[in-house]
Formats: sequence, structure tokens, C-alpha cells
Amino acid sequence: MTFNITENSLVKDIVNKLPKTSDLFKKYRIDFCCGGNIPLSQAVAQNELNMDTLLEELKIVFETYENAEKDVEVWTESDSNTIMEHIISNYHRVSEEELSMLSPYVTKVSRVHGDSHPELLKVNELFYEFKKELIKHMEKEEAIVFPLIKQIADGTVENRQEAISLITELEKEHDHAGEILRQIRKVTSDYKLPLDACGTYRLVYARLEALEELTFMHVHLENNILFPRYIAE
Repeated sequence: MTFNITENSLVKDIVNKLPKTSDLFKKYRIDFCCGGNIPLSQAVAQNELNMDTLLEELKIVFETYENAEKDVEVWTESDSNTIMEHIISNYHRVSEEELSMLSPYVTKVSRVHGDSHPELLKVNELFYEFKKELIKHMEKEEAIVFPLIKQIADGTVENRQEAISLITELEKEHDHAGEILRQIRKVTSDYKLPLDACGTYRLVYARLEALEELTFMHVHLENNILFPRYIAE
């Protein structure tokens, strides 16, 4: 395999071919899920990055991947049922558990430190908005949309256009979830901890950032791999 990533390569295509590049894009605040349908040159311009430096780092990821055992599943080559099962097991269930476990910590930190750090009050508000929206979103995927995708795949769907409209609706919900996460990142100044941050404060910021990464990979699998198979048909 030859390194053929250029400034014209789409961000989402780069992540599809080399999943580990998602870590690099996350480092540089490049949105590879909801905003991944843009060329690398545009992402570089939006984030005021150096193209040569980024291409060199992408090449290092590529060479590391080439020299390592191929232990990452290539989801672009997986059937839709396998992808949906993977999303439910590794993103829906994991996100539900993390949202439940993290909630009391977010509430506690905002209550204890909100007076001296008012941004935490906004984080608390945004987090619970995100939690409500994501849980409702995942329920819709499992109860309605994923079964419809299976029907499209086996040719038994009764109203194909309705199914496609629902998939498009999910993509809009992804955009909204991504915007909430961007607001949390902005209000926390990229999760920068103040000098007086206690252990719980640090825990909340670390887990919110991890939740962001989990959500972006969830959205990437759907927006850039699963859904286009049906919307484009």
C-alpha cells in the first residue's frame, strides 16, 4: 500500500482508510465525523495549520500502520449488520453507562465550584442537554432506523423514501450533538484545568473529553460508512 494522502483527500476518507488518523485529527481539532466531507486543505485552513507538518504526521501514522500487525477491523469492508451490532455493543451501551456514571460528578462539580468557576454551570447545562438528546437518539436508532436499514438491505422495506428521510434526520441529530460537544470544549477552553481544580474536577474534564471521542467515533461509523450506503442508492 502506497501513501497517497494529499491536500485534496477528504478528511472522512482518510479516517476510513486509516482509523488511527482520528487521533491526529482530534489533536488538531479537525472534525472528521460531522464535518469530515471536506478536503484536507480546507480543514488545514479552517484550523490555521501547516499542511506540510500535517502530511508528515499522517505519513508517520501510515508507516506505523504498515509496520504493525493489522489488528484494527476495516469497517468499510464490513456488512451493515456487523457494523450496527458493533455500534450498539461498543457505542450505545458504553455511552449509556458513561452518561449515567458521569452525571453525578458533573452535578457535584458545578454545585461546589460553580460560584468561582461559572463556566461549570454552563458545562452542567450542556452536558444534560447532550445526555437527553443522545439517549433519545440511540433509542431511535435501535427501535426504528437500524431495523429499517436491515429491511432496505434485504429488500423488504415498504417505504424506502421514509427510511432514507429518517436516516437523514439522524445525521442532523449528529450535527446537533457535535455542536453541543464543541460548545463544552469552547466553554472549558479545551478542557484546560484551573490551578485550584480538585480530583473530581479533573475527573469530569477527562471523562467529558473521552466521551467526546467516543461520540465522534460513533458518528463517524454512521455518517461516513453506514448511512451513505443507503442514502446514495
